[in-house]
Order: sequence, then structure tokens, then C-alpha cells
Amino acid sequence: MSDILSGQLLFAAILAGALYVLISLGLNLVYGTLRLLNIAHGDLVMIGAYVAYWAMTLADVPPILSLVLAAVLCAALGWLLYVTLFRRLLANPQLAKRLESNSLLIFFGLSVIIQNGMALAFTASPRGYQYLTEVHQFAAFSATGNKLLSLGIAATISLFVTLFLRFNLFGLSIRALIDHPQAAAVVGVDVDRVRLVSLCAGFACAGLAGVLISQTQQISPFMGFPFTISAFIVIILGGLGNVMAGIAASFLLGFVEIYGAALAGANLRSVLLYGIFVMALLLRPQGLLGKARTP
Repeated sequence: MSDILSGQLLFAAILAGALYVLISLGLNLVYGTLRLLNIAHGDLVMIGAYVAYWAMTLADVPPILSLVLAAVLCAALGWLLYVTLFRRLLANPQLAKRLESNSLLIFFGLSVIIQNGMALAFTASPRGYQYLTEVHQFAAFSATGNKLLSLGIAATISLFVTLFLRFNLFGLSIRALIDHPQAAAVVGVDVDRVRLVSLCAGFACAGLAGVLISQTQQISPFMGFPFTISAFIVIILGGLGNVMAGIAASFLLGFVEIYGAALAGANLRSVLLYGIFVMALLLRPQGLLGKARTP
């Protein structure tokens, strides 16, 4: 019991929750504004992790600087997809009606291409690097420097995005498009611009998360799928498109994962995650922390 109440587990749960906030935030922005189910979201996390790995390995560039490169690269991929594909589909009323379901196939194909392309280019062997591995001792817990850095950066970015969505005029436009797409267009919101920025920002968030994750975990071309599942669990718990509730749901998932694994064993981690996912869909599909969506 003393281990369960330890500060070490509390820190691990907070760190996991902060990383889930960053990952799911990107997925929620994309779904909320474009109604796209991006099942390749975890592969963007993987791309960010590889950017950090190669920058550190080849040029000794620390991950804190790789954040910018990963964000720009993933955002550029989002921009390319929007201007070449999604803008055209959204402009066609008939195709737009089926886009939410069709996006599953689109992103599944993208996921296969990204994973196998990375495996072909870099092999499927797990890789890793060391950065800020010294241990810092505090009163209730100890943590390596890279974990403290990851927590600080994830929390800072998440706080910035939250404040941006609440108080910035463009952020309010994003929230308006998420809550009431038709009404947002009627009152003059530049829907095309908001969708483009949201897609690029959502992709960039995933890349940023990948850089932070690469500091403490081995990376491989096929590492992304568990993060995709975790992000979908978060937005189901918080309500699809509900960014604010998604933040609370991220920490809920982080606590359930860490404390559940400590109580039941690490081998049951997947059972816990999928169990939460199924229960949320069955009992409250609009989200445990969210409200029913406006069509």
C-alpha cells in the first residue's frame, strides 16, 4: 500500500497524463474542426521521435531544439494533405458527407505508407539515445532530467494551447467551428483557414509529443499504434471534439494506466485501456466528461 501512495507513482501518472494531453490535443483539433478520424496520428508521434533521434545521433542536436524541426515537418505534412486532398473533398457536399467515415481508410493507407517507408529507410530495429539521464532526488520522488524536461515542456505547450483557445480571437474561431460548424460559417469565421491551421497544429502537436517520448523510450517505425489508441480513448472519454474535457480525460487515463499497472501488473495495461474504451462507448458515447455534440 505504501508503494501505491508513493510520490514516485504520482509523478509517473502526472507525466503520462501530460504527454497524453499533448498527443490527444492534436487528434481532437483535427476531428473537431474537420471531422477526420486520423488513425495515423500515432505515426506522427513516431516521426517526431525519429527527428529527435537522428538530430541527436548525427548532429548532437538536443531534443529541446528538435522540437521546432519536428513540429515544422509534421505541420508541413498536414498542410500538404489539406491543400492536395482534404480541401477538395470538403468543398464537395456529397463527398464531405462521407468524409468522416472515408477518412478512416485514407489515414489507414497513410499509416501503412509511413510505417513501412520508415522501416525500409531505417530498418525496424528499436533505437534510442541518452539525454539528461542524471537522476534528481526530491522529497517524495526521484526523476531523471529528461522526464522533468518532458513534463515541463508538455505542460507549457498544453497551457499555451488552452489559453489560446480561450482568449485569442483565432482560438475562439477554432472553438466556434468545433461547437457549431454551420453557425461559425454564418457569423464570418474563415472556415477554410481555421481547418488548415487546425490540421497543421494537430499534426505538429503529435510531432512534439514524439520528441519528448523519444527521450525516455526506445523508438521504432511501428511504435505509433498504442499512442493512436490512447489518444482515441482520451477523446472518447472527454467527448469527440471537446478539447477542454480532453485535457481532464488525459490525466484520468494517465492515472488509471499507472496505478492500474501498479495494482494489477504491467501485463494487464492493455486490458485496462481497452476496457475503459469499451465501457465509455457503451455507457456514455458522448464522453464521460463531455456533453452531447451538436450535429
